[in-house]
Amino acid sequence: MLHVRVISPESNTDHALAALTGDVAVTHIVVLAGAAREPRGDVIEFDVVREGASAVLDRLRGLGLDREGAIVIERVDTTMSASADRAERHVPGLGVDAVVWHEIEHQTGEETTLSVSFLAFMTIATIIAAIGVLLDSPILIVGSMVVGPEFGPLAALCVGLVQRKASLLRRSALALGVGFPFAMILTVGVVWLLTAADLVSRSMLLDERPLTDFIWRPDALSWVIGFLGGVAGILSLTSAKAGTLVGVLISVTTIPAAANAAVALAYGVRDEAVGSALQLVINVAAIVIGGALTLVVQQSVWRKRH
Repeated sequence: MLHVRVISPESNTDHALAALTGDVAVTHIVVLAGAAREPRGDVIEFDVVREGASAVLDRLRGLGLDREGAIVIERVDTTMSASADRAERHVPGLGVDAVVWHEIEHQTGEETTLSVSFLAFMTIATIIAAIGVLLDSPILIVGSMVVGPEFGPLAALCVGLVQRKASLLRRSALALGVGFPFAMILTVGVVWLLTAADLVSRSMLLDERPLTDFIWRPDALSWVIGFLGGVAGILSLTSAKAGTLVGVLISVTTIPAAANAAVALAYGVRDEAVGSALQLVINVAAIVIGGALTLVVQQSVWRKRH
């Protein structure tokens, strides 16, 4: 269930209430006349089951309340209410399967900002993975996958493609297009510094690395794993199961592939650099295709039900 707080201009409050009253998905409606100060207006609060949230929010946005007032959405973890139980029974589908498109667009949109923090996390994750590659350490590789923030822009790219949001596509493509090269260039510099300090060497890259050499040797399974990772990642976002996302992050080798390419470039090992770059491209493409197709299916199912 979602809790929604709306600030409505007084002239629009009756229309907003008409859009809510009688909808079986909506319950716990509260009206506070003249309570809002910035922007000025009435405050309307209500709860709505996830299965019916998109239609309700579409009606409110159709009244211009997102421009002339405000619409704030919060997730409700626990509700003890017979009225809420009735709403869930009367709306078809399950809340865990419902896709609230406004929530997903906003959530993924926030992840596309090309910020200092984003670049820092990308660089730190890539350096950790680079050391993991040289040490043939799966633990460091997994750690780098969790630290890496790249899935946010990848998910936003999927949403932008399906929802045809050009601005979201531009921002996510910019974040990925700048983030990966930036992190790889700094990683090359760090590898040179560590080599000069005699902490790592070219021979470590050329030695047998049975635990991590899959990173630069892409095969058909690389595509399959990336595709499934994209599907699971989008499902974890749309179903509000954030815990599942951690498993997705450690199943795809985007950051490790970028790191292996950076190390190979630093030492001039062309075949590993090419193989790692190909692994990165395959994983990014598979994630985006898998995620976008998942959203298309969810969108189609939602439209049939409503």
